Amino acid sequence: MRILVVEDESRVASFISKGLEGAGYVTEVAGDGSTALDSFRERGADLVLLDVGLPDIDGFSVLKEVRKIDQDTPVIMLTARGDVASRVQGLDLGADDYLPKPFDFDELVARIRAQLRHSGQSQAAVLQAGDLILDLKTRRAERGGRATDLTSREFALLEFLMRHEGQVLSRSQILGSVWGYSFDPQSNVVDVYVGYLRGKLDRAGENTIIETVRGGGYRLRVPA
Repeated sequence: MRILVVEDESRVASFISKGLEGAGYVTEVAGDGSTALDSFRERGADLVLLDVGLPDIDGFSVLKEVRKIDQDTPVIMLTARGDVASRVQGLDLGADDYLPKPFDFDELVARIRAQLRHSGQSQAAVLQAGDLILDLKTRRAERGGRATDLTSREFALLEFLMRHEGQVLSRSQILGSVWGYSFDPQSNVVDVYVGYLRGKLDRAGENTIIETVRGGGYRLRVPA
């Protein structure tokens, strides 16, 4: 699970990030609202920890933009403001939870787990694009009635492509979201795994379902 930590105080951000990674999560830290929104647009997140007091765009404005991009990703707001009006404003704008500073770290982790459980239960169990079906529970793909088993990395890559059907995704975007960290820019790991998926999903005599976009990356496009 990948958590985007939006916090401008470097010591607090480092404390949260290291603690969450110790609890088994992958984290990315953004020190201001603009950086956070760029990251969310490019790589998404399973959950966002969002501080209200940011140096450029306040957390409420960031939350509005996040909700324009995605309605379902859980957002927990962190702030020193403990007044009722601020809490109500955050919840009205689409925050899922609100935790005033200072907070107990164990409580933060518990709230994160609760939100991720709820998010996981509410997500569809199956993704579909044309005749391509991906079962999120069994981790099996089916195209044109032909089922195939996927490795864990193939599954994660196909899920990411299907959730962004029709969008051109750069290799760096795919690496950050599927592998969770940056590889050497010269690495061909994305190309290799795209090749694996093509071998399992494409049918003889038809165009590939995963297009190569010259100078851009890859795009999942299901033929009409």
